[in-house]
Amino acid sequence: MTLAGAIGYHPLIDAPETEPSTEPRIVAATSRHLPAIATIYAAVVETSAATFDLEAPGLRYWEDVLVHCSPKRGHHLLVALDRGGEVFAYAKSGMFKERAAYLTTVETSIYVAEQARGRGVAKRLYGQLFELLDASALQLAVAGIAEPNPASTALHRGFGFEPVGTFTGIGEKFGRLWDVTWYERRLGAGRPLPPRHRRDLRVSRRP
Repeated sequence: MTLAGAIGYHPLIDAPETEPSTEPRIVAATSRHLPAIATIYAAVVETSAATFDLEAPGLRYWEDVLVHCSPKRGHHLLVALDRGGEVFAYAKSGMFKERAAYLTTVETSIYVAEQARGRGVAKRLYGQLFELLDASALQLAVAGIAEPNPASTALHRGFGFEPVGTFTGIGEKFGRLWDVTWYERRLGAGRPLPPRHRRDLRVSRRP
């Protein structure tokens, strides 16, 4: 990523983590959550074609992701926590492509630890992410799904994603080729983007 910005406060995701609850708490990720995020993602890399990484990135990669989070630009890293404060899922929105004209679009992804799947965590976590994105100046969210993945397809279709096309045999992992279907979802009803917001989405030139 090349967009820079500090994580800002938002009442939906920065609430205190001290109140007990049987429901997962959704908060903005901090540095202390990164090892768990890295572990969740590493398990997916090693066992699934849901990501085309062949080797799991180290902690430094996730530190860089966190540094470049910017709610103003729709770049979020959210985590779902259990009652003990342990991370068992995360959702991310970030840069789709580096060219400046793409700054009104984000790519989204979500990963849930194996032991927490099937409990509705993904729906709650993604719901929080899209509540934030729909309130932003962004126009479009996109997501790629390696086929077949009926659970991910159902989740994304449930949040209003529509398929736009499938690349056949676009990636090779575990000794076979995989197709990837790309989906899109309009944000904030696809409202026209005011000029002042376009200025807010400039690429940072900070070294």
